[in-house]
Amino acid sequence: MVDFEAIRAQFPILDQKIHGHPLVYLDSAATSQKPQCVIDAESEFYRTINAGVHRGAHELAALSTEAFEQARAKVAALVGANSAEGEEEIVVTGGATAGLNLLATAIGNASLGRGGEAARRFAVKPGDEIVVSEAEHHSVLLPFQELAARTGATFKWLGLTEDGRVRTDDLDEVITERTKVVAITHVGNTTGAITNIAPIIRRAHEVGAVFILDACQSVPHLKVDFHALDVDFAAWSAHKMYGPTGVGFLYGKRELLEALPPANFGGSMVELAWMDKPAQYMEPPARFEAGTQPVAQVVAAGVAAEWLMNIGMENLEDHEKAIAAELLKLGDIDGIRILGPRENVDRIGTVAFDVKGVHPHDVGQFIDAQGIAIRVGHHCAQPVHRHFGLFASNRASSGIYNSVDDAKALIEAVSKVRAFFRAE
Repeated sequence: MVDFEAIRAQFPILDQKIHGHPLVYLDSAATSQKPQCVIDAESEFYRTINAGVHRGAHELAALSTEAFEQARAKVAALVGANSAEGEEEIVVTGGATAGLNLLATAIGNASLGRGGEAARRFAVKPGDEIVVSEAEHHSVLLPFQELAARTGATFKWLGLTEDGRVRTDDLDEVITERTKVVAITHVGNTTGAITNIAPIIRRAHEVGAVFILDACQSVPHLKVDFHALDVDFAAWSAHKMYGPTGVGFLYGKRELLEALPPANFGGSMVELAWMDKPAQYMEPPARFEAGTQPVAQVVAAGVAAEWLMNIGMENLEDHEKAIAAELLKLGDIDGIRILGPRENVDRIGTVAFDVKGVHPHDVGQFIDAQGIAIRVGHHCAQPVHRHFGLFASNRASSGIYNSVDDAKALIEAVSKVRAFFRAE
């Protein structure tokens, strides 16, 4: 039996009051708070073994490199990439946005003929297609829109059901023999809906397309196994999985990483460099890790991954499912509309809602005055808001440190909003 009260006590930031009220943090979809072990790991690295990795022969360099690579292996184990070569399928990035842009840029480079014969499988040209969904975060939508613009490819998307789930009933029409790239969110950051990705992956592979998964909202909340899912690439951020900011990870099947040309250039990613002929680049993951890496943050992210595995992702899923059930009661309040599935099935504890007659920013300020932190705005997902006929909303998103009582506190506060603002 997991003691989630004891887990909450590991988060020092939560032991405070906001506007005179105990802090209730319901904004984990934006960024999660950090347990003490993660905070300690980052500072301990700086205190004891700080040095550049893969570029020194002295003791500190060896120790920091070992810690860096051990962290990579822990992250690989968390996401089901822990085969004999699993740690070599994880690329360190500056975050999920950086990882998705890396992929879009690298595919664009392949489309220009970079990377030789092996990279031709990624090349995109006029008449080809790139497919996303209407539920995408802008960090998926924009890089691949830009890739389509640069290559002349046709940009297409899967639509949404009435309650905001990604539609899969028209896959054969949207994903065709001309499709080269399919990039889809695993869990909607606004709706909380878990995408039924299996048929999308199958269809993408049927037509020879590369499948890219935005795993930002799934890795911190669900037990994921990228090998079992058969995704080609996946990107996510450490700061949403109780790790530090400024670092993320890109998973790629080993054979695809070996064929993909680099996207960023500089130190530590080149094997041989000359003045009079093209450089020879290193094997992955080093090929994609130009420059000085955020080593302390990677080490701390490895601690976060290990910490999550010790708790057990299945236990976390069950815990958050109970919180989601309570948060969904927001929809029972008069004048409150939930954006996303109302049933607590195939979803996580992220619930966006609209308050009739009250601007989301006003709602957010009223809620904040009660010591409750939620998100306001379009959540970097404007198309999904347009799907619901809105420009912005409020969003509550749970984490490992939340309780059903936190959800009840939010419901009580939201129930008072319309009366306070005299909304009709």
